[in-house]
Amino acid sequence: MITIQDIQQARERMKGVVHKTPLEFSQTFSRLSGNNVYMKLENLQKTGSFKVRGSYNKIMSLSKEERERGVIAASAGNHAQGVAYSSSMIGIPCTIVMPKGAPLSKIQATQGYGANVILHGDVFDESLEYALKLKEETKATFVHPFDDPAVIAGQGTIGVELFEQLDSIDAVICPVGGGGLLSGIAIAMKQKNPSIQVYGVESTACASTTAATKHSKPIMITPANTIADGIAVKRIGDLTFSYIQKYVDDIVCVDETDISRTMLYLLERNKLLVEGSAACSLAALLYKKIPLQGKNVVAILSGGNVDVTLISRIIERGLVESGRFVTFSTVISDKPGQLNKLLRIIADLEANVMSIDHQRMGTNVLPGQAEIRFSLETKNKDHIDQIHQVLTEAGYNIRRLD
Repeated sequence: MITIQDIQQARERMKGVVHKTPLEFSQTFSRLSGNNVYMKLENLQKTGSFKVRGSYNKIMSLSKEERERGVIAASAGNHAQGVAYSSSMIGIPCTIVMPKGAPLSKIQATQGYGANVILHGDVFDESLEYALKLKEETKATFVHPFDDPAVIAGQGTIGVELFEQLDSIDAVICPVGGGGLLSGIAIAMKQKNPSIQVYGVESTACASTTAATKHSKPIMITPANTIADGIAVKRIGDLTFSYIQKYVDDIVCVDETDISRTMLYLLERNKLLVEGSAACSLAALLYKKIPLQGKNVVAILSGGNVDVTLISRIIERGLVESGRFVTFSTVISDKPGQLNKLLRIIADLEANVMSIDHQRMGTNVLPGQAEIRFSLETKNKDHIDQIHQVLTEAGYNIRRLD
């Protein structure tokens, strides 16, 4: 049975190694949600994620003999870097098995912490199977990403820090994938103050905790693609689910639109770059998935390791979903002045042309015509509707392409 004392001991172990991350009050999100919103910035943690807490506590719990044999883990992301960094801090051998298609940036970051990275399998499950095989061959200790008492206690140190940083806490909202972070924080909060509400949030595209709650036991699900890949776990852990059942008040889901909008909000309003999984906790509050009003609420922003190749797509999706970017097409007469006439109408509507493409060939284009595709920076969805209406009334046949 994991206790608050176990979590406090984990906290003592990691002092000087793991950051006590900031707790930041947000006036913007407080106003939007009708609560006093505080953000726990684990995106600023060493290795860019909370994962280092659990992995370091696990490794520090090993015997001298176990340390000499080293550790092994399977991961395509944050867990890999957490285990590699923790191993480097105490100088023990570390092997990380990653899928062949893992992002190069994450492979290099893991290697940078001194780990031996083995690329095996096309998907995580194949990497995990190979890691467990190597564990048997090498007798190294397998560091589970979530379903381990020492890992859970390490993640729970966030809860201990929250009590030090904020005198009055009414609710804590936390992303949930495998459940290590949520169960650890829930143990810390509830054992010290049972009146604090604890909520877990997952993506609708991969709702393994919701499925486990419905069936009263962990079950395997088939996930869809999600921007919150850090919590896209097919099956929640047995141990973590038992603590979630005991301590967590409710599990809610957020969809891809809510997640991408929240990522954009955080980047634009607070200059915070967070993963899709990290944005889930705040998204649940902003989009009224949790019945809280006028409360002191902490949203756990669990990590900030966003692949740079995805950042522009995330921003673009967020702009589209919030009504601040749109692409239209229309057909005009291919005569001098016709394009200028169209653009003048757009300028009068105070939309900014980001790009324009002029095609004289296509299935929708007759001789003497040209198809115009134009992308606009807009104010909101009402502004997009206004542009569409005015152009239609001016005689243009408008198609929205995004």
